[in-house]
Amino acid sequence: MIGLLLRDLNLAVRAGGGFGLGLAFFLIFASLVPFGVGPETGVLRVIAPGILWLGALFACLLSLDRIFQLDWEDGSLDLLATSPLPLEGVAAIKALAHWITTGLPLVALAPVLGLLLNLPGPAFVWLVGSLAVGTPALSAIGTFGAALTVGIKRGGLLLSLLVLPLYVPTLIFGALTVARGAAGVDAMTPLAMLAGITLATLATLPFAAAAALRVNLR
Repeated sequence: MIGLLLRDLNLAVRAGGGFGLGLAFFLIFASLVPFGVGPETGVLRVIAPGILWLGALFACLLSLDRIFQLDWEDGSLDLLATSPLPLEGVAAIKALAHWITTGLPLVALAPVLGLLLNLPGPAFVWLVGSLAVGTPALSAIGTFGAALTVGIKRGGLLLSLLVLPLYVPTLIFGALTVARGAAGVDAMTPLAMLAGITLATLATLPFAAAAALRVNLR
């Protein structure tokens, strides 16, 4: 399992698997917002939680189609399916590798972009916390979507259509956590809901992804 994780991390960094692409998109997306809505600090302060979470969501979405596609193209997926490692473990490792190379850098970059969008000081802790708790769910859901569409030519658009509705609860509670933190009120309830969503996806979606892979490999 560790070897598979290290292999996926190396592919993501060396083969353009989304490590730099997601960060660049997140940075450009947040930087363009003040040009689109105007430089008024009051407006930016209000929309910053939603904008930062939307940027993180779309940045994660960019590299989802590569989670299984490279393995499908070079035949590695067939070898993984017949290896002693169960497909559920393969799916879990793929989701972890995607989070390390995409979600974790977004968590680290988010405070810088929060300054750019005039996010109130008390909200920074909630921003980092909500992204750290919520982005694993984005990677797990994306891995399930990638398993459903593996082997489909130009399946990136279909993948986006499949996973975007599943991302909505994570987006709602993530943005709500930051917004409540920015307003100075208790944000633990939406953060707890966000953690529940993440735990549920991590517990169930590797099995669903493995089932989808078995169907596609027949």
